[in-house]
Amino acid sequence: MSDEFYGVIKLVTGEEIFALCSVDENNGIPMVLVQSPVTMKILSNGTGQYVKVKPWLELATEDMYLINYDRIITMSEVKDEKMIEFYDRYLEDDDVDVEIDGKVNLNDKMGYLSTVSEARKMLEKLYNAKRDATEDPT
Repeated sequence: MSDEFYGVIKLVTGEEIFALCSVDENNGIPMVLVQSPVTMKILSNGTGQYVKVKPWLELATEDMYLINYDRIITMSEVKDEKMIEFYDRYLEDDDVDVEIDGKVNLNDKMGYLSTVSEARKMLEKLYNAKRDATEDPT
């Protein structure tokens, strides 16, 4: 078995997976062994970019898989420390979605926070003001 490396693999199905990989020969047939494969998607919103990480196979109980070379379009070693860190944190943390998914735990230092009833009143006031401005005065 060859050395392990972090890699991204594009499969013939169109899926892109990120995993700890190694190349193995099974009875003379080269295969790629992937450990804890995930899909990663870089998403953007108004506040910046974030990474969505989820398991490649969501219902599987195994964490190692063999992939035949004929099922792979391309494969590349990943040396981007941020991507490797996201992957490692995903594997180590139980509640990693809060940090990597772009979701944020609110606290008092993050701007104005209000109650649901205060927010509802403010939104109703904005809605009514817009409606009143668009109504025909005749």
